[in-house]
Amino acid sequence: MADVSDEFFPYRFDWRFAPMWLVTGARPRRDGVHLTDDQFRATFGFLHLETPRTNITDAHVTEDYRWYTAIGARLSLADDGLTFGTNHDRGVCIHFEQPVRSPLRPRSHSALTVTVDDCDGLVAALSSD
Repeated sequence: MADVSDEFFPYRFDWRFAPMWLVTGARPRRDGVHLTDDQFRATFGFLHLETPRTNITDAHVTEDYRWYTAIGARLSLADDGLTFGTNHDRGVCIHFEQPVRSPLRPRSHSALTVTVDDCDGLVAALSSD
């Protein structure tokens, strides 16, 4: 496994949608994906999702979302996924072997989409495990 101690992938915030992510307390330069050798943690203002890196089975870039399904903290209407979204252009969909405890509902999530600034870098960091 590559040594990735304390890597941080901040979100790419689209300021046109600030009212939709500011209500959660999300802030540029503070929120995003935090990686250590053992842990994955995504923060989005008052919300966070955390799991061991060994629980991640896949990560891939997704693009061109509808803004109304991508901005803010969102539950998927199609599956049990969660989105921490700050723009509608690109993000990384991360899949978990064991569903991860939800910050928004009693049921856990099998996937999380995050709209980080360096999508390709996050996929590469998660794929190096």
